[in-house]
Amino acid sequence: MTNRTHRTGGGRPATHHEVRLTGRPQGPLTDDLFEVVEVPVPEPQSGQVLVRNTTMAVAAVMRTLMDEATTVPMPSFVPGEALYGSVVGEVVDAPGTDFTPGDLVEHNFGWREYALVDADGVHRRDRDQLPDPAAYLSQGPTAYMGVVRGAEVRPGDTVFVSGAAGGVGSLAGQIARLRGAGRVIGSTGSQRKADYLVGELGYDAAVIRGAGPFEEQLRKAAPEGVDAVFDNVGGEQLQAAIALANRGARIALVGALSNQLSDSGTHTTEIDTLSLVARGITLRGIALYDHLELIPEWNEVFGRGLRDGTLTFPHARLQGIQEAPRALRELVEGRHLGAVLVEL
Repeated sequence: MTNRTHRTGGGRPATHHEVRLTGRPQGPLTDDLFEVVEVPVPEPQSGQVLVRNTTMAVAAVMRTLMDEATTVPMPSFVPGEALYGSVVGEVVDAPGTDFTPGDLVEHNFGWREYALVDADGVHRRDRDQLPDPAAYLSQGPTAYMGVVRGAEVRPGDTVFVSGAAGGVGSLAGQIARLRGAGRVIGSTGSQRKADYLVGELGYDAAVIRGAGPFEEQLRKAAPEGVDAVFDNVGGEQLQAAIALANRGARIALVGALSNQLSDSGTHTTEIDTLSLVARGITLRGIALYDHLELIPEWNEVFGRGLRDGTLTFPHARLQGIQEAPRALRELVEGRHLGAVLVEL
């Protein structure tokens, strides 16, 4: 794709690029579901902020939002219109607001090089808080919420994190360790990722999906059971975690990747509720939109951890807006470790 450089008199380009959805997926994601188009750079009116987007994130929920109807409390993408998602960028112009050109901001109008956003939808970010501004796009707030409020991880706990090599799980295990967990176990889909979890992210053991009966593998990794569970996946992994849960265990349901990334319809997970009652196990669904006040706290924790080396930010970066569809497709296919970002 050639990026034209028509510019206005003030140096602002006259046009930019955005990625639009062309239709609803009927199976695996394909390139023809996306279209990169050239459109005029919008002109802000009073109370609006024009942002030059610099880095956007893709996430598993975006696959879900491509469907016409979902149970996710977010609007579905609309064919013929640009997709949306978290992005950081710099303010270009903001008439009638307290933003000034050059401010670092975060908002939800990614998938385009420039965005026009109402001032109340733009969040100023401190350039000095995180070593890399792109780290504001981590899924750390979800990981932090799930560990601290969902699974209520305590010192000495044996913790199981499903989907541990993704953008959420790769941080959840590290956060559990910071909270004093005695043993941290993660699941993933390949030996390469399992080696990374143990060798680089501080997991004590990794269970590989598809390498044998999942419950048997998890029982071997956690012979004394699990005290806290951070579940990103559902399905057999959640069932195995419940089977091994100790009395009083806390299980946080943070994601449902077995459903979200499926091309064959909705999946359900069979659960023995009497067993939960008998062992006093807490099963808690938890979502970040109910805990947004944790985001500033997480940013403080993350910035401190990145600087002192107690936390890392696993991620992949692709270059150019034309790579955004590939970034989402490769995330859904499980090709990357950690978060997946696109430099615009």
